[in-house]
Amino acid sequence: MIPLKDDIPTRRFPVLTVAIIVICCVVYFGFEHGGWSLGDRGNERVFEYGAIPYEVTHPGKCVEAAGFPCSEQAPWWQTLFSSMFMHGSLLHLGGNMLFLWIFGNNIEDSMSRWRFVLFYLLGGLTALAGQTLVDPNSTTPTVGASGAIAAVLGAYALLYPRARVVTVVFIVIFFTVIELPALVVLGFWILIQLFLGANDLASPAVGSEGWGVAYFAHIGGFAFGLLLIRLFANRIQDDYDRSRRLPVY
Repeated sequence: MIPLKDDIPTRRFPVLTVAIIVICCVVYFGFEHGGWSLGDRGNERVFEYGAIPYEVTHPGKCVEAAGFPCSEQAPWWQTLFSSMFMHGSLLHLGGNMLFLWIFGNNIEDSMSRWRFVLFYLLGGLTALAGQTLVDPNSTTPTVGASGAIAAVLGAYALLYPRARVVTVVFIVIFFTVIELPALVVLGFWILIQLFLGANDLASPAVGSEGWGVAYFAHIGGFAFGLLLIRLFANRIQDDYDRSRRLPVY
């Protein structure tokens, strides 16, 4: 499933959502020198500013690999934040920004600006914590906004489950475009993350030396948004599905 748009209009322009998208794009193309994929310079940036679980669980210790001396790496606490705005490929960036644009604007609209900044950053930190707890000795740098965006998805699933989402659905080699409830789209997404995460635990295919998808960051971020959004959202659109309600006499 690939979501294209939802049907909930925002009451104000999503300044912060757009700002995050712009920052991530500038970081990828300008700071990481990314194209369709990352070159040598981009990989260096990922190792220098990506969050490495081993360094998080062993503060003061550094993972040093060929071509990546410790002296050139950012402090571990800084990477907790810098990693949220970096990506490993154009597809990685594009997919994350699409989900953020579709669902992030309404979550931003559901709370004050400063609350959204706090919610987004805490969601990203919780996501990284989830991945680190599962593999605390991993020396693979973790980058991407998907953990923080997963918190946005969890929040959206709780606040606006009956919103309609225009979605591309693939069936083998064919596809169709249909409207689905947000709960179906986001529920399917998190079930895939749970399945693939469990599969990784059962038979890890990547290991600490390779590159993979941080499924437990997605799961941790989604759980954060689902469980804690009510503490942040103070401007919820309770009547978002009014036009689709059946009249009651």
